[in-house]
Amino acid sequence: MVRLLPRGVTVLLLLLAAGCRDREIASYRAPKDPVTTPATPASPGPGEASKELPEGHPPVPAAGAAPAGAAPAAMANTPVPTAGGNDLTWRAPADWTAKPASPMRKGSYALKGSGGDADLAITAFPGDTGGLEANLNRWRGQVGLGPQAGAELTGPLQRVSANGLEITIADYSGPAGTRLVGAIVPFKGNTWFFKLMGPEATVAAAKPAFVEFLQTIQAAP
Repeated sequence: MVRLLPRGVTVLLLLLAAGCRDREIASYRAPKDPVTTPATPASPGPGEASKELPEGHPPVPAAGAAPAGAAPAAMANTPVPTAGGNDLTWRAPADWTAKPASPMRKGSYALKGSGGDADLAITAFPGDTGGLEANLNRWRGQVGLGPQAGAELTGPLQRVSANGLEITIADYSGPAGTRLVGAIVPFKGNTWFFKLMGPEATVAAAKPAFVEFLQTIQAAP
């Protein structure tokens, strides 16, 4: 004999069964989010971190480096001023070998000799570049000599006039066998430097030709 449940109990059981089916349908497992690995920056290729700079320019740090007290990045591109316009011309001896131009030099020659090659650099800068004594002592320092002042410094100088120009010639020999013969030529607000430097024997042999060379310097037409 089947026993019938009261109507209210039957309705309640049906509602509970329907609720269970709804929860089964709504439940699911969410997939995990993918893990993202940050990209590693590419390393600079050879030579990318540095660029050729003119002589005397402070070195530029490698990319990403920030040394203490460093100037802004634009400092790396700051040019060293050289004289422009109002140029001088000259005639070099045939046995001097002209070297490629550079941003800092108006002219450049190699002079061969028994002691090795000497270098002749021709540069020009605005103004007096610190004055005669400062420039002479700078040259003395380049061959390993100490500074001097007054007549002790300027007395041994040779002065030549050529083509309307006043040329001051200095000659310094250093303790390590390096010799420098240089000429300073003021011209229309600029100062020109003709510096012959190299082994003692080579510079000594080339000095007479160098002095003759200086007398060919004149204003460009």
